[in-house]
Amino acid sequence: MENIKKLIEISQFYGKDKDYVIAGGGNTSYKDDKFIWVKASGTTLATINENGFAVLEREKLKLLATKKYSDNSDERENQVKTDLFRASVYPELNLRPSVETSMHEIINYSFVVHTHPTLVNAIMCCVDAEGQTRRLFGNDVLYVPYTDPGYVLFKKVESAIIDYRQKFNREPQIIFLQNHGIFVAANSIDEIKTLYTKVTDTVKANIKVAPDMAPIAVNEKIKEIVPAIRMLLTDDAPKTAITTNNELVKFFSENAESFDKISLPFSPDIIVYCKARALFIENTAHPETAIIEASEKIEAYKDTYGYAPKVIILKYLGLVTIEDNYQSAKIAQDVFLDLMKISLLTENFGGPKFMNEREISFIDNWEVENYRRAVSKGQSAGNRVANKTIIVTGGAQGFGAGIADDLMLNGANVVVADLNEVKGEEFVAELNAKGKKNHAAFVKADVSNPDSVKNLIFKTVKRFGGLDAFISNAGILRAGGLDEMTPETFELMTKVNYNAYFLCAKYASEVLRLQSKFKANYFTDIIQINSKSGLKGSNKNFAYAGGKFGGIGLTQSFALELMPYKIKVNSICPGNFFDGPLWSDPNNGLFVQYLHAGKVPGAKTIADVKAFYEKQVPAGRGCEPKDVMRAIYYIIEQEYETGQAVPVTGGQNMLN
Repeated sequence: MENIKKLIEISQFYGKDKDYVIAGGGNTSYKDDKFIWVKASGTTLATINENGFAVLEREKLKLLATKKYSDNSDERENQVKTDLFRASVYPELNLRPSVETSMHEIINYSFVVHTHPTLVNAIMCCVDAEGQTRRLFGNDVLYVPYTDPGYVLFKKVESAIIDYRQKFNREPQIIFLQNHGIFVAANSIDEIKTLYTKVTDTVKANIKVAPDMAPIAVNEKIKEIVPAIRMLLTDDAPKTAITTNNELVKFFSENAESFDKISLPFSPDIIVYCKARALFIENTAHPETAIIEASEKIEAYKDTYGYAPKVIILKYLGLVTIEDNYQSAKIAQDVFLDLMKISLLTENFGGPKFMNEREISFIDNWEVENYRRAVSKGQSAGNRVANKTIIVTGGAQGFGAGIADDLMLNGANVVVADLNEVKGEEFVAELNAKGKKNHAAFVKADVSNPDSVKNLIFKTVKRFGGLDAFISNAGILRAGGLDEMTPETFELMTKVNYNAYFLCAKYASEVLRLQSKFKANYFTDIIQINSKSGLKGSNKNFAYAGGKFGGIGLTQSFALELMPYKIKVNSICPGNFFDGPLWSDPNNGLFVQYLHAGKVPGAKTIADVKAFYEKQVPAGRGCEPKDVMRAIYYIIEQEYETGQAVPVTGGQNMLN
């Protein structure tokens, strides 16, 4: 149907623009004589398609306007929800019509687009919203004072529309809702766009003070603070905490007085995604004092409101949003940054007007918004490493890529660390395209360089708030006997295969120890992907085998030192991954190296070398990422083994 295509087009047009819609906010509709198509609750305008709209019979929907409902708000909203479902053309699809469906129905235009634009809310959330609206738009628009959302708001808007019709003998096309947003209606989507542009251009022309969103580098001090806060807010499952900083955040975090201007919500969306209040941590000069203040204020916050904060402002250091998963934390960040923009923009129109305590309480306990909140979080049940943050070095290809991919599928946030920036960025984009609630990030890292490893840990904490497992997988192999191996090559292999494991464990354990201090029974992991060559010598491969032997020594030693902090340290010793680039690269893979080094007697081709090694495996094949993953999940899930070297060799190597 052509008009539904247009509805999808206009929905996505505004839904993809964060200046108009963030996350699941806003809704759109199209109606003909018999039916109305309206965005279903829990769907997102940015990605909506024909399956995201509930279809209702208009005649049945009209009954809601005349029916007498309960005076009890909870009971009334339940009754309205039931009647909305009864008007549904396809009840078997179980699409929940937007709570604002009835408002879309009473507006006498084919297309209706409701959004929460930042510029519009600069007017709707100022102290004189009605006066400013009249000053800027005169009688061309309809203004509705703040009313609790749901059926009561519908009746308020209905009454205001009737009055407008009687007074001006025309239909309102632009409806402003105080502390909420705007409805724009027309019979074509081109006219919708024209009207929106008119509104935003008018507001822009009256703005002298605008938000400065210039980024500010996040101070590395957060590495010593945010993981502790993350643990203070973690119950059974780990949280994700995102830190960002810019000039606007700095402006509102300079002191308690500045913070007061962003300390309460302007609109229901802020309460849904950020809860009603943020927390301000002022003493951030020293990490220890910042953590003490955060601990005390978090406990007081929980005692007062019955839940934990989702937004924390660290003076000068940044905005931290903490949620059950990455996508929810990112939405909270976007929504709270929008609150900051609105607060500053209202200064152009007399200053901000927050929602009051009664209004906040209604939204916080309203079933409809709790439903929307639950939908935005999604489910992670059954995921083995749900919401854990895990670094995989050498993660852009080979075993590392297989490990990262499987961790993502099982709910983890994954940091892919690799020297190959092009391949790493491409791979991370593929992982994130799968649309999970978790997230993958790429960090270019040289694991043999201390500063590079420290940067890797810092960027992980900045992006995700902490660390739950570090998988030291990066390695190189250059085969050759004593007469062929140069000191330079031996030194390089030792730096990457042995020294780097020490560096990774050293800097990862700093964060893991800090987390343990604030959640004593929380187990974390350092896992080295070693090799079967770490279990026995390897002919003409001593540089690699020596580094791997040493790695197991490090694992056992680290395990003794770190287990008091509930940090388990183990090695996994895979057999040969014949299909990976380490072996199969046509230019420098091990098949080529071993053929040229004469390591396999009588071998004349790469196929001869491969067949030779396959025959050495009782299982008859090379090791695969899925085999390694089973060992990784065992190590992470158990709490009683540390310092082990777990063989995954198809029986080629057996423990004594």
